[in-house]
Amino acid sequence: MRMGPLKGVRILDLSTMIAAPYGATLLADFGAEVIKIEMPNRGDSLRSMGPFKGDEPLRWPALARNKKSLTLDLHGEEGQMILKKLITKSDVIIENFRPGTLEKWGLSYEILKEANPDIILVRVSGYGQTGPYAHKAGFGTPATAFSGFTYLHGYTDRPPISPSFSLVDYITGVYVAFATSTALFYRDAKDGKGQMVDIGLYESVFRMMEFLVADYDQNGVVKERSPGLSGHSSPAGTFQTKDGHWVVLVTSSDRTFERLAAAMNREDMLVDERFYTNKVRLENFNLTNGIVAEWVKSYHRDELQKKLDEFGVPISPIISIEDIFNNEQYQARENIVEVDHPRLGKIKMPGIVPKFSETPGAIVNVGPDLGEHNEYILKQIIGLTDEEIESLKNKEII
Repeated sequence: MRMGPLKGVRILDLSTMIAAPYGATLLADFGAEVIKIEMPNRGDSLRSMGPFKGDEPLRWPALARNKKSLTLDLHGEEGQMILKKLITKSDVIIENFRPGTLEKWGLSYEILKEANPDIILVRVSGYGQTGPYAHKAGFGTPATAFSGFTYLHGYTDRPPISPSFSLVDYITGVYVAFATSTALFYRDAKDGKGQMVDIGLYESVFRMMEFLVADYDQNGVVKERSPGLSGHSSPAGTFQTKDGHWVVLVTSSDRTFERLAAAMNREDMLVDERFYTNKVRLENFNLTNGIVAEWVKSYHRDELQKKLDEFGVPISPIISIEDIFNNEQYQARENIVEVDHPRLGKIKMPGIVPKFSETPGAIVNVGPDLGEHNEYILKQIIGLTDEEIESLKNKEII
């Protein structure tokens, strides 16, 4: 049974791949009934994205979990009529077609509202629905570059580095869930109405870089790429321990640096004009980081962790997924959970985030097989007969 704070909310997920579908999955984790609408015989492109075990796509079970799958061809009138019937019984539509696609099919927001005036439409695209770039093709990695994020990452003597996974897509998915919840709150708790929400992939990351905007606006600074934290706090970065492990250490406040200085037995730095405030430490970043690097190199990883934990200095080893699977904190927080899969048996996937005390989320099912819930949705939700469903199958509309 569906549980969680969004129980009773029905969402039609027309989107594909990662960003928008991930947002719908987050909402499904907390009780929303999410109906994923996919093309017959083909389905979401994510079903054919690696990694695989045999023929089974391994991303699909978690990224599409808690959803129901309905196959439906929206290009023709009969498929669109079924969609409109579902819209009369739904709260939200999430889509990520290239801008203009729904309009080309005769499914503009104005037409969708004829079926349900209170419907909320959340739209995700590479560059948003407006502006001169609106109709460009938009995927996550190019959008990351356009956001300014990629420009900051890497070494100055080498090409910029893109994230090694679809970071901007997942961040955008969080915005999708946030936007949907906000629009539902306005409509239902504030006696408002349905509305359209417009998100560009690049905007989700750009919104997080206020420091970049402020520094260029006020100081004319174009921040160049660097391999670690720079320009914000000092000391900060990646350091190697005596036994060859790598750790990340950061002091984001003067108070934190005071604790680090005490741990290092270097309280003299607190009165040295080169180190006594974060501002002057930034001016002497390489010198400060060098002192810390030399000190870190004198400790084994575990003894360094223990010492800095005692002094309240933020530090973490850089750990692999194998380390994560064996980590006591991940286990205590149920960050990895085991669920049943119809063909793979038991599989592990990320747990529910965040944790609600009164209305916790739950994993009801793994990503569904293509069209797994056709009969339930078409019969139980919109009331089609067996004969009507069979006719739709024969016409390959479902």
